Amino acid sequence: MGHFTLITTREYLNKITNKTFILSTFLTPLFIVGLIFFLGYLSSLNNETVKNISVVDETGFVYENLNSSEFLRYNLLENFSFEEAKIISETKSDYGLIHIPNLDSPKAIADSISFISEDSPSFTLINNIETQLERILTSKNFKIEGLDINQINNSKVYVNLFQETFEGEKTTKTDGFLKLIFGMFLGMLLYIFIFAYGSMIMMSVIEEKTNRIVEIVISSVKPFQLMTGKIIGTSLAGLTQFIVWGFLFFVFSTIVTSIFGITSMPSNAGNASIMLSASQDSGISSDSLEMIAAFINLPLTNILIAFLFYFLGGYFLYSSIFAAIGAAVDNQTDAQQFLMPITIVLIVALYAGILTVPEDPNGIVAQIFSFIPLTSPIVMMMRIPYGVPIFEQIISITILFLSVILIIWIAAKIYRIGILMYGKKPSYKELIKWLKY
Repeated sequence: MGHFTLITTREYLNKITNKTFILSTFLTPLFIVGLIFFLGYLSSLNNETVKNISVVDETGFVYENLNSSEFLRYNLLENFSFEEAKIISETKSDYGLIHIPNLDSPKAIADSISFISEDSPSFTLINNIETQLERILTSKNFKIEGLDINQINNSKVYVNLFQETFEGEKTTKTDGFLKLIFGMFLGMLLYIFIFAYGSMIMMSVIEEKTNRIVEIVISSVKPFQLMTGKIIGTSLAGLTQFIVWGFLFFVFSTIVTSIFGITSMPSNAGNASIMLSASQDSGISSDSLEMIAAFINLPLTNILIAFLFYFLGGYFLYSSIFAAIGAAVDNQTDAQQFLMPITIVLIVALYAGILTVPEDPNGIVAQIFSFIPLTSPIVMMMRIPYGVPIFEQIISITILFLSVILIIWIAAKIYRIGILMYGKKPSYKELIKWLKY
């Protein structure tokens, strides 16, 4: 036990005292926050660019009904042919040119309108223009058909579903959208860290094996103790990193909620409801407040606890496999033969979550992948923001950790034989033989 503790402590201290680890621990949250604000700033700059669009309106009624905005302006070119207008628009460096021919009916006009531009326009811009033209031509068509436009508009019925669970918890479309995004983020995060920390274990084993350091270590320590010490030491370093990130996240959340006046108060039904009390001069839109409220409404405590369990379980599972691979080969090139199946399994888990969870988080496919040990860490973390019964999570975690014990036992068998073998690239058949020794 003394040797095991020594190895675990050495691996842990070696990781957390590394400059790269320290910088990534403290700078990654700041980088992510800064990147979000930077992308938002770039987006605002892009939106602030005024786009001038010239219009050749041969109908005489479309242009006068086009609504210019602060960043999108329509300019009429009168008494010019289409070819002349293209030259003028290009000379003026317009963003684009709209040609509206005069035909027999609004439907015929709609099929013949063209947009000319130097570069491919954005989807948002085209959608904006098409929406306006559809509105104008539809109104014109109503008049031709003798229909009362105001009466039609007044007769329209708009539906905004009031959403609530059987337990009385109120939800919105924003809640569903945020659960989707946050679930994807958690799944991707686990995928990245399981693979990154697992690869770290494999590279450490290959390096010690190549430098023949392991021969000295094995003379005093059992191979199983060496492998598990490396795995647990690195996992503790990963947990340390997550704890620091959790603390920084809590600090950022406290700052944001205090600045924008967001408080969480219990409702009469006993559920947490978000009370938004941001002042009008807080500088944040109601949509943003709704997004923040939806985030706070997520089962954050459940997510945090489940994330720790699934990170540990997934890490122990895959790092054991990575350690066995590192012991079986002499270099990273040979390791690719064994890494490919592991990579495929992780990618399958990721795509299974992306393709099944958003459509039906409690569907049979999503549930099956939530209980398979090799895929459950990623898929279950994508499902939890939608609300997964605790008993399902307990069953899934239990299966995961029972599988961890089995995989560690198998990996230890391979590690024990492979760690002292050099100069030969083993096959899958040989690895199976090693399990019998």
